[in-house]
Amino acid sequence: MDVLVPLPVALPLLAAAVLAAVGTFLPAWFGDLVAAVVSVAVTAIGVVLLTRTGRHDLVYWFGGWRPSHGVALGIAFDVDGAGAALGAVAGLLMAASVAFSWRYFDETGPLFHVLLLVFLGAVEGFALSGDLFNLFVFLELMTVAAIALTGYGDEPAPLQGALNFGIVNGFGAFFLLFGIGLLYGRTGALNLAQIGRSLAGGRADGLVLVGFLLVTAGFLVKAGVVPFHFWLADAYAVAPAPVCVLYSGVMSDLGLNAVAKVYWPVFSGPLAAHATALRAILVTLGVVSALLGGAMAFLQRDLKRMLAFVTIGQIGIGLVGIGLLTARSLAGTTLYVVSDGLVRGSLLLVVGVLIRRIRSCDELNARGGGLPVSGVLFAVGGLAIAGLPPVGSFFGRALIEDGATGGYRWLPVVLTAASILSGGALLRAAGRIYLGWGSDREPVLGEEQASPEQEEPAHPPRGSLVVMLASAAALLVVGVGMAAWPGLPGKAVTAAVRTIDRPAHAAEVLEGKPPPHERASAPAPSGTSIAAGLASAAGAVGLALLALFGGLEALARRPVLRLKALHSGIVTDYVTWLTAGIAALGAAFVLALR
Repeated sequence: MDVLVPLPVALPLLAAAVLAAVGTFLPAWFGDLVAAVVSVAVTAIGVVLLTRTGRHDLVYWFGGWRPSHGVALGIAFDVDGAGAALGAVAGLLMAASVAFSWRYFDETGPLFHVLLLVFLGAVEGFALSGDLFNLFVFLELMTVAAIALTGYGDEPAPLQGALNFGIVNGFGAFFLLFGIGLLYGRTGALNLAQIGRSLAGGRADGLVLVGFLLVTAGFLVKAGVVPFHFWLADAYAVAPAPVCVLYSGVMSDLGLNAVAKVYWPVFSGPLAAHATALRAILVTLGVVSALLGGAMAFLQRDLKRMLAFVTIGQIGIGLVGIGLLTARSLAGTTLYVVSDGLVRGSLLLVVGVLIRRIRSCDELNARGGGLPVSGVLFAVGGLAIAGLPPVGSFFGRALIEDGATGGYRWLPVVLTAASILSGGALLRAAGRIYLGWGSDREPVLGEEQASPEQEEPAHPPRGSLVVMLASAAALLVVGVGMAAWPGLPGKAVTAAVRTIDRPAHAAEVLEGKPPPHERASAPAPSGTSIAAGLASAAGAVGLALLALFGGLEALARRPVLRLKALHSGIVTDYVTWLTAGIAALGAAFVLALR
């Protein structure tokens, strides 16, 4: 089984190299075929790896360079349940995106498929790596490919979005690399388990706190957590819809997963005495992201930009699960981001159908009455985002809410409000576009901003509608149907228990000792979480109807307009907010964790 571990990374990168060398001499369909076959193979391997991580991680040492006396000189892939799940989801999203893209674009060259495959290989490497510096390497490889995909072509808007993307994420990369340097200077190690062992003997001093701050901030920039989120909406608005699927469904989720992937094996020992303060900081960041993302989604008319803010809101809920620092909430985050990422990917493919068939993804102008199947998919996806029981993301949110003990029993109310805002925005758009409800004039939503994808083509719409809808439906069915997997919450909790047991995890990675934990069982969702899920769905429907038939004039207030104005699209503003955010987060760390 170990031989399968490096294949999810090797296959896409090798295929990308072959296409880059010979792609110009082959017909266009060959690139589609290679990308589709590789994506399906990576998905299948990811599922196999996931099934093999039930009792222990899969640790693969390249070149057979295993640790000696607890010292790791080689490079390792440490495949746990969360990493294998995200790797499988990335392959599935890529396969659906490639199938959807068949004849979707007016013109593509082999470089497009090369970039897709490089992106997939980097995502897989990031999800599976057990080495801190390799996390950085794969993260930057993924970012470079994503920037190129965002600006693919010669239109000014995508290039501007790619520039914003690159500059803001460049700062995030600097934070991450500087933090890695501090930790390496202190411990002389890059393997996550070995760094954790080196730091576990004492309390966190200033160097460790700064290293934790910089590494965490670098990952939060990638995830799009407030206040590091500004780049995300601009990138979504201009990138092609099939590319946005990869951003929303996996890239932001990986940034979130990396926070847990690094905190538990590396920092949970030295920061154990500060768990209460750290919990307050991370939960606060998550709650602010969830509420702001939902509120900004409700103020958008462009569907891709709306889904960008929905992503920010959902990532905020996932960060709350990590920030609670319990096995149950961590398991909830894993289930939540996997299911929700597939649903968001499906919604973005539906937006791609609108763009290709009616040349618009503007809520106030698009009329999709002739596309009933896409309307059903969009509405079901909106309800899933709202957290309607018993879809897959509901079980994840239920684990997060049920893990909110002590002074955090108010979290179900706040997360319900955030879900109502995000789900209400999507259901409002579905009612206006597919049913013709509501007015086509809502000044508070702003002026129409045409996407490069919406330009009038010189030929009839391309692409097979059946293939497009089938790709979107497949993602939606898997995302909402995760609840049908027997014992899935219990398996997620078992994996989370192994993750948070730092000494046992280090012994497994560095000494090959099997973990002592047996399978854990997850209790059924509590009455509170079920009530919260039903309230979220009902509230989202009610909010959407109120907005459609009552209008949005009441939102034309100065605080709302100022909130929208903050997201100006000016990269210098974004860098200013990023700098202020890292300074505020650093101040919180110093005051709370010293």
